[in-house]
Amino acid sequence: MLPDRLVDGYRAFRAGRYRVEHDRYRHLAEAGQKPETLIIACCDSRAAPELIFDAPPGELFVVRNVANLVPPYAPDDDYHGTSAALEFAVMGLRVKNVVVMGHGRCGGIAAALQENLEPLSPGDFIGKWISLLEKPVAQCLDCGDVEPSERHRRLERLSVANSLANLRTFPCITALEKSGRLKLHGAWFDIALGELHVLDEATGAWNRLPGADAA
Repeated sequence: MLPDRLVDGYRAFRAGRYRVEHDRYRHLAEAGQKPETLIIACCDSRAAPELIFDAPPGELFVVRNVANLVPPYAPDDDYHGTSAALEFAVMGLRVKNVVVMGHGRCGGIAAALQENLEPLSPGDFIGKWISLLEKPVAQCLDCGDVEPSERHRRLERLSVANSLANLRTFPCITALEKSGRLKLHGAWFDIALGELHVLDEATGAWNRLPGADAA
C-alpha cells in the first residue's frame, strides 16, 4: 500500500484538479504531449517547476537531477539519462525553449563546495555526478574571500551558466539555436522568498523577474 499521504493526495487530485481538467487530460492522452519548454531542474522537493510556473498538465517537459546539472555531449556506451531526455525533448518533441533552473540552498552545491561535514550521500554515483561542478567551483573560489552564503549562491548561479555552456556542446542544440528555432535560458529560484531570477547571458547579470507580491 502506498503511504497514507500519497493516497490522500491522489484522492484530493481526483476530486479537485482532475475533475476540473478531465477534458484536458483526455485530450493529452489521445493527442499526445506537445510541450514548448523543457526545464532542467533539481530533484530538491522544495523547487518543483510545475508549481513555480503554475503549469497545467502537458505544458512543461521536466527533467530533474541532483543540482540541475547538464553534462557535456559525450556519446559512448555509458547510460546518460539527462542527455537522453534532452535529446528526446529537443529532437522528438521539438521544444522551443530549454530552461536550466537552479535554486537557493541546494545540497548538491553545498557538497561541491565541501560545506557539508558528511558526504551528500553514501554510494557509487553521487561523487562522479557532482564532479561536473569542478569548473564552476574553481571559478567561484577565484571570486575572493566572501561569506559562505554568498559563495554558495554564486556557485548555484555559475553552475547554471556552466550547464548552458554544456548544452551548447550538443550538435543538435547548437544547430537549432543558431537557426532561431530554440532558445536557451538560465533561471534561479529563491526558495525562502519565492522569487525567480533570470540570467542575462549578454551581461552576466541576474535579474529578478517581476511578479505579484505575495499575500
